[in-house]
Amino acid sequence: MSNNKNPFVRTLLVSILLAAIAVTGGCGTTKTKRKGLTADKLYETAKKDLDSGDYTNAVKVYEELESRYPFANVSRQGQLDLMYAYYMNRAPESAEDQADQFIRENPTHPRVDYAYYIRGLATFEGVPNLIERLFRADLSKRPPIDARKSFQSFQSLLQRYPNSEYAPDARQRMVFLRNKLADYEVAVAGFYLRRGAYVGAINRCKYALENYDGAPAMRNALRVMADSYKELGMPDLSANATRVLAENFPNPETNEKKSWWKFW
Repeated sequence: MSNNKNPFVRTLLVSILLAAIAVTGGCGTTKTKRKGLTADKLYETAKKDLDSGDYTNAVKVYEELESRYPFANVSRQGQLDLMYAYYMNRAPESAEDQADQFIRENPTHPRVDYAYYIRGLATFEGVPNLIERLFRADLSKRPPIDARKSFQSFQSLLQRYPNSEYAPDARQRMVFLRNKLADYEVAVAGFYLRRGAYVGAINRCKYALENYDGAPAMRNALRVMADSYKELGMPDLSANATRVLAENFPNPETNEKKSWWKFW
């Protein structure tokens, strides 16, 4: 029997068609229903979506609130909620832009520290490290643009609002980001060493040692420095780097790494 004559198949096709129509037409209908809502009611609707985890719809309603009632009392809180909704909806650039706008327009707001915190989260390297864990990819050689931006946002938060409720978490994330930045500097130094650019390798290691002292990558920085001096025919400086390495890292190196997600 042909599928076109099968009652069950026809019923299924009709159901799918009706569902598609409902989906495409539902957004407009919902927006029309919200048209007459006050600022407070719009905020309540958006907050309900946010609390239930419907971040996509929450973003739409918060954006509508900001557009229709930019000067309403609830709009400021709506802007804070919106940056979080963007972040949770995997739209980090929008979250960062929203946070920047809030900081710029509300520098004395009592919750502006939250905007700094979200701005840091938006560029925090959570997704790349998830990829690193799943596929064992070494991302230390990738230019850490987002890591620097995230570090600077958290640093601004701590400098301006050291007693903020978000300060402890920001501080821990900064430790993680600092270590990643150190990894990158040493990875570049190692690249220079392999290419025979020994002076460049030494300078990169010096920068890492001066700016990221105490980071785990300093072990390799000293190794690269010692090897570079040796290749340049400077045995005394090579021996000095080796001595500092032995004094600061007396124990054998292990392959264990602290997981970034423990900072959450």
